Parts: sequence; structure tokens; C-alpha cells
Amino acid sequence: MKIKIINGPNLNLLGKREPKVYGSRSFEDFLRELRDKYKTVEIDYYQSNSESEIVELLQQASGYCSAVILNAASFTHTSIAIADAVAAINIPVFEVHISNVYRREWFRHHSYVSPHASGIIIGLGLKGYQLAVEACLDL
Repeated sequence: MKIKIINGPNLNLLGKREPKVYGSRSFEDFLRELRDKYKTVEIDYYQSNSESEIVELLQQASGYCSAVILNAASFTHTSIAIADAVAAINIPVFEVHISNVYRREWFRHHSYVSPHASGIIIGLGLKGYQLAVEACLDL
């Protein structure tokens, strides 16, 4: 099985950015552990601060991945283009958010991605990605 994890804007700053909200671990450190835990799963990882690049990555994933784990970050709440890309591809997409967006500012309470996602994991920290991998394996 091949899974593509796509992280959106500012998630390259995990471990440094707002540790009370996002924790103190870098995603790269977490990803090493995730790959070690799921040795039979090929996990591709991409992070981009560019909306158009995320759309491209989603479109490309459809051709060679079994599923996508997407944390579109702030684009979740603003990007119809990313939502359209999720709706257009023919593989499952699991939406993940590290923080509980419903305990944050009101504008984070709406997701354009959620109506098209196969599942949504919110507020469980980096563990949400592990749970999303488990969901992919259950497909």
C-alpha cells in the first residue's frame, strides 16, 4: 500500500510554531517513527505552503497511491480549489487536523475539504496521522 501525506501551510514549522497548540516535535521526527511502525506501507510525504502545489499533489496521487492523508492547514477553511481536487480524485482522502479546530477561532470551524473526505480526525495531535494510516489499512 502506498499512502501520500500532504501537509499545508506552516506545518513545516512543527516543533517550533506555537508548541502549546501543535506540540514540540517536528513532523520529520514523527514521520520516521510512523514509517518504522508501518514498514509494509510506503508513505510519501510532502509539505507545501502553496495552494496550487497542493492541488497538483492531490491530482497526481490518484494515479499511484491507495489513499491520501491531508492536513490542508489554513487552506482547509479557504480553498475551494483544494476541496474540488479532493472531490475529483478517485481515492480516499482522510482529513487530519493536529489541533481541535472547534476550540480555536470561529473562522477555523468551517472546512471546505470535509464534505469530500472519507474521514476526518481532529484534535488528537500527531496521533491523528497514525489513526489515519490505520483507517487507510482498513480500506
